[in-house]
Amino acid sequence: MVLPKPGPAEPAILESTERRLRASSYTIYVDLPNNSHEMLLVHGYTGAFDRVSGTVATYLRSLELKRPIRPLYGQWTPEPEIAPGTVAEPSPATIAVLKRRGYLTEMTLQEEEDRLAGIATILHKQASTRPSYIFMPTYDCNLRCFYCFQDHMRTDPAFKHLLRTMTVPMIDRIFEGIPKLEGLHGLAAGDVDRRSLGFFGGEPLLRQNRPAVEYIMRKAQALGPVSFWAVSNATDLDAYSELLGPGKIARVQITLDGTPDEHDKRRIYADGGGSYQRIARNITMALELGAAVDIRLNIDRNNIDTLPALAQEMIAQGWPKYPNWSAYTAPIHATNDKTERKTTYTSWGLDKALEERRELYPEMRVIDRPDDGLKDQARSIFANEGLPNHRAQFCGANSSMYIFDAFGDLYACWERTGDQRIRIGNIEPDGEVNLSQFVLSAWRTRSVANNSICRQCRYALHCGGGCAVLAEGRRGSLSANFCDGYAARFRAMVAEAYLDHESGVAMNVREGRVCDL
Repeated sequence: MVLPKPGPAEPAILESTERRLRASSYTIYVDLPNNSHEMLLVHGYTGAFDRVSGTVATYLRSLELKRPIRPLYGQWTPEPEIAPGTVAEPSPATIAVLKRRGYLTEMTLQEEEDRLAGIATILHKQASTRPSYIFMPTYDCNLRCFYCFQDHMRTDPAFKHLLRTMTVPMIDRIFEGIPKLEGLHGLAAGDVDRRSLGFFGGEPLLRQNRPAVEYIMRKAQALGPVSFWAVSNATDLDAYSELLGPGKIARVQITLDGTPDEHDKRRIYADGGGSYQRIARNITMALELGAAVDIRLNIDRNNIDTLPALAQEMIAQGWPKYPNWSAYTAPIHATNDKTERKTTYTSWGLDKALEERRELYPEMRVIDRPDDGLKDQARSIFANEGLPNHRAQFCGANSSMYIFDAFGDLYACWERTGDQRIRIGNIEPDGEVNLSQFVLSAWRTRSVANNSICRQCRYALHCGGGCAVLAEGRRGSLSANFCDGYAARFRAMVAEAYLDHESGVAMNVREGRVCDL
């Protein structure tokens, strides 16, 4: 919507009999490229968005009572100063619209913060009602990737005992426990219309794991409708051809780390051999079977310049012609002592680096940037003026995700597994669920409503507080926030999305990915 243009300056009428009118603490100001006369306003919890004149935006910002909260971790992006003498009060009609849309409020700072927290609490409760499940058939893996957060499990003999495969009795035990877990969420047997069940590892789809995976699928189908997905290195995916496709394992995330030569330096077998050609064959096989394949490209400063050639390779393979195929980038994080932080990107840094290369290499348009999904979300709001995709938590680890390993242990996050000291519980031999309330609470209570920084942040319901694992790595606490330059990323993607919307550019509909971390 476009607000009325401001009329002549009128005497300021900024106070009611009891309260002072001020700019909402959750108004986001988005610069529009090549347009110095207008801005886009986005409201952080009402979901409103409006294109306004620079005069109206300046008026609003002159009524802010404090600067935006500084993040505990992340890029601090100061707002431009207001030039002296540039504030003009809009017409009463414009002020009325600004109030109705939430950009102007008479709430105190604390009252508005409490409103944001109340909305976040409701969203978090809604997200926590439906459990989702991930099975880890084994912690073993046939590759030795240098940046893997589980590298120690395969290289340190002290962890050799973890490399077993989930047994049939253990699978039966876990499925005895699943209805009891659902009962803890207030769900009776007939209340679950469809379950989500993923496979993760280690490498879950090793050839020798096929009987266990097939048995898990049969047990899940016996409970009712279920959607299967997997995160796999795809080296042994040919062993699962009969289990791939619609109604089976319908979506697979597979990693490539550059051109064939570059990939074969990074994602290697224990004997040092490369894996690219086998993976490429299996990607084509999965696509032919109708499975959705998301190619994840783990990128750092050492392999980013292989992407143009990799884009050409993927085009030559014919993968982009499949509607069930996508390729996206994710920054490598320094999660072990083999990865130097100086070689890594932030999400925003990677996004900008990819945009620069897209200008030079048009074929790279087949590869999504980290924030293209954020842009798509904004497009859907502009197109439908529907409810925004607000969230109070970053991912399912903070709401209702349960991860089962081969020992019957329960975890909240797949990047924090294999150590009973951090498990959220376990399934007893009789199928009873035993939960560690202290550890469970550390994960499940993490939301923007419970973080004093996030409660004051205008981006909170879009960001969800960031990844808990990355926050712990940087700040030493799961409850801290991980901002990752989100303010700059959000404003840039919303501006792009709005310009595309105004220009009538067709929307790029992407299915939800397994995880963009």
